[in-house]
Amino acid sequence: MASIKDVAAAAGLSVATVSRVLNDHPSVSPDARTRVLAAVEALGYRPNAVARSLRTDQTRTLGLVISDVMNPYFTELARSVEEEARALGYSVIIGNADERPDLQDHHVTTLLDRRIDGLLVSPTDGGSPRMLDAARAGTPMVFVDRWIPGVDVPVVRSDGQAAVRDLVTHLHRLGHRRLAIIAGPAATTTGRERVDAFRAALREHGLELPEAYIGQGDFQAESGRRVTEGFLDLPEPPEVVFAADNLMALGALDAVRARGLRVPDDIALAAFDDIRWFVHTDPPVTAIAQPTGELGRAAVRALVDRVEGRPGESVTLPARLVVRRSCGEPDPAPPPSPVRRSTS
Repeated sequence: MASIKDVAAAAGLSVATVSRVLNDHPSVSPDARTRVLAAVEALGYRPNAVARSLRTDQTRTLGLVISDVMNPYFTELARSVEEEARALGYSVIIGNADERPDLQDHHVTTLLDRRIDGLLVSPTDGGSPRMLDAARAGTPMVFVDRWIPGVDVPVVRSDGQAAVRDLVTHLHRLGHRRLAIIAGPAATTTGRERVDAFRAALREHGLELPEAYIGQGDFQAESGRRVTEGFLDLPEPPEVVFAADNLMALGALDAVRARGLRVPDDIALAAFDDIRWFVHTDPPVTAIAQPTGELGRAAVRALVDRVEGRPGESVTLPARLVVRRSCGEPDPAPPPSPVRRSTS
């Protein structure tokens, strides 16, 4: 591997001049810059990132700790984070907490030991000690999707309250009155928020949410299957199951099919967190879509602001309802054909 001394020798210049060219210093002649860049290209020279980070106290690297890499929502979020970071000149190291606070702490510690410049976290189970210590110590940090109340860290998230209200209005219009929810973990902000929004939307239509119609899930498919089986065993099963995330919705769909029932003929199904798979299920699933890509990009921009000494701002973006056929709605009617008028 070529060194900076090799580049200097090939260019016929000093190491100091080569260093100034590589660091884009203005006090370099066009001729020197051309010779250095030609030598860099010919030798395949790559700057030593570790040495540079020790000099500048920056690694141009961000850490991202997500709750569950198997969840398509977080996979898409991670992709948008990586794309935006790359566009801004940063690399990303990703850790999967698998909804475990101890594993989240492990990733936070490992990332900080690698001298990352800033940290994006979707907190699992209300947070973890190492992450909270890092936030309180002033580590540049941004919460994305989930957050921890009382911790002074910018939050980039979507607001699903209006979309949940739209969903309940849609279900009410279709004649559904017995609506149940598969809730996420109560220790997470998203788990609590979606139940509260669902209950409030029901009350706007004069409906209540009985305790029997609240099933405790964990954002995993198996819990969606288990809770739905419990709903189906009730003396008066719900007419609609609303899963508070996409994986629990898939589990609910499995449970319904295992009983020989059909969606939406026997029971309707809706989900929070739209995913591409939902258009391929039978029937396609009505879901609340978060602006996942924009959330990831906004989170990176807020974190880079903090890393570079600017105040990173919290961002809240609206979610939206995507109506499909899993709640009993018909396929959208095709637009009418234009009327052709003859001319004379």
